Amino acid sequence: MTDDHQAPATPSAPSFLTAFFTFTALIIGLMSGLYVLEAGLHGLLLIAVALTAALGLWLGHSYHQLRKFIFGGIQKSAPALIIFLLIGVVIAAFIQAGTVATLIYYVLQILSPTTFLPVGLILCSLMSFTTGTSWGTVATIGIVLMSVGTHFGIPPGISAGMVIAGASFGDKMSPVSDTTNLAALSAETPLYRHIQSMRITTLPSYLLTFAGFLIIGMILNIESAQAIPSTTFIAALDNTFNLHWVTLGPLILMLGLSRFKVPAEAVLLLASIAAMCIAFTMQKFDAAELITSVFTGVNIQTPDPLLDTLVNRGGMQAMAWTLTLAIIAVTLGALLSSLGLLSALLLPLSQLMRRPAALITTSTIAATASTATLAEPYAAITLTGQVFKPSYQASTLDSAILSRTIEEGSTLTAALIPWTTTAVFYAAILGVECLVYAPYAILNWMNPLIGILFAWLGIGLRMPAPRA
Repeated sequence: MTDDHQAPATPSAPSFLTAFFTFTALIIGLMSGLYVLEAGLHGLLLIAVALTAALGLWLGHSYHQLRKFIFGGIQKSAPALIIFLLIGVVIAAFIQAGTVATLIYYVLQILSPTTFLPVGLILCSLMSFTTGTSWGTVATIGIVLMSVGTHFGIPPGISAGMVIAGASFGDKMSPVSDTTNLAALSAETPLYRHIQSMRITTLPSYLLTFAGFLIIGMILNIESAQAIPSTTFIAALDNTFNLHWVTLGPLILMLGLSRFKVPAEAVLLLASIAAMCIAFTMQKFDAAELITSVFTGVNIQTPDPLLDTLVNRGGMQAMAWTLTLAIIAVTLGALLSSLGLLSALLLPLSQLMRRPAALITTSTIAATASTATLAEPYAAITLTGQVFKPSYQASTLDSAILSRTIEEGSTLTAALIPWTTTAVFYAAILGVECLVYAPYAILNWMNPLIGILFAWLGIGLRMPAPRA
């Protein structure tokens, strides 16, 4: 008697060539679709998901296995997806509480077109370092600085690049940042040794970024000598909102909770509730209007058309485009990782590179490729650390140098790749497309290049001995 229920065949592992051609086809397809056909990113990524799933079936995986890979990836990314929605709520609540208006009012008093970019860079860096989150920084003070930049007549792409560069620096160097801790963990290096290693390449990059924005600010000040007078705009702020230091309470609460390492979703929810209480008591918003704005965002009319465009935003509905794209991107990343395609591509490269400078260069590029492939930095950081850890251990390089290259290749470059969750989020919040702000996110592209340059010059290849 024969058994009709045979055990399923073991799926075959993808070869290097299979992985190479798969990633090459995906990248060319996405780039061609975006910049030649000018097609929507949602549809392009969905096609990529379907083709990758078909490859998985060809490799011997069952449909149910592929389904498990996809839902497993989405489950791991659930906290970030929830944060997407809560960011929309925070933006609406902070606007209605007058928090954003008060910040704009005071920033306008101290900034000019000349000082806006370098000082804004420092403000974003400090807030991101304090909170450990570049996303939260972009969604709060980033919106304020975008508004002030628009008021000064500074092109949105330049303002957005400055905000993202500052937020990325603070996030990268903060001991309470999730990506900073994850990179140290992936490379098996102590957290503060990882931060010490990053200073070698990041501080010179930051100084060059600061100098770049200082020069751009001086040039723009000459070109925008007829900057819009601030009197009308400030009057509109004053007539629309009750400007008071109390309205900064939700922001202070958010900073304080972040310093105590309260989970991000709890911080955003509590800050939103505090802001809505202030909006109800001080700004005299109707309770029904506040509750509705959680989903629909702010919808008010001010005495100034420019102010209208700056305050009518936020809400869960505004995050729908970002959220749906993130889900599709995470699905694609989960398939590529679970099918072993990324490991098949990177592992041979990590074993071939023995020279320290070549190994650093390869791991930095691999971290960027992983981020582009997986569409988010968290999985890319973990995977790159796992793949390159044996090669670093076999070389003379400290594990802190591996963690440094992971951050430079992943945390920073995620903002420069249009389909990653990070870039999609920044574009949605700031209202500027990735390719428009990318040239001005100077730190994000300069830091990886300086890290590679220093490696070939022999700078920063030795770390001080760990303290006893």
